[in-house]
Amino acid sequence: MRVVIGADHAGFELKQLIGEHLRRAGHTVIDVGTNSKDAVDYPDYAEVLGKVILAGEAERGVLICGSGVGASVAANRIPGIRAGLCHDTYSAHQGVEHDDMNVLVLGARVIGSELAGELVERFLAAQFNHEERHRRRLDKIKALEQRYRKS
Repeated sequence: MRVVIGADHAGFELKQLIGEHLRRAGHTVIDVGTNSKDAVDYPDYAEVLGKVILAGEAERGVLICGSGVGASVAANRIPGIRAGLCHDTYSAHQGVEHDDMNVLVLGARVIGSELAGELVERFLAAQFNHEERHRRRLDKIKALEQRYRKS
């Protein structure tokens, strides 16, 4: 699978570990930065990561900041991006199965690297299940995006 990864300075080290984990598992990794621990703004990386997914260059994304909250908020401002902050394996796969989540957000200051690797594996292995109730809810989310999209 083609996976785009991005992080701010707080998530840099975990992003590096996740990237290596993904490559070893045979995934194609698109790393959109940041490339150091120098302070940067997470919305910039959320935007670049979202653009890669919306352009069809990657199927899924992993976005990391200190807590995961700011990156999640920023990513979800992009129509077509469904980002979920997940620190447990159930949410990491259920978010894809029920909500067609396409970006997993992690908090580097909240979880360790082993758990992060498990979350990424569960996220990437999951598939949207297309049940009527989930399609209906996803359609409502898409309608909300359209209704509140700024011109």
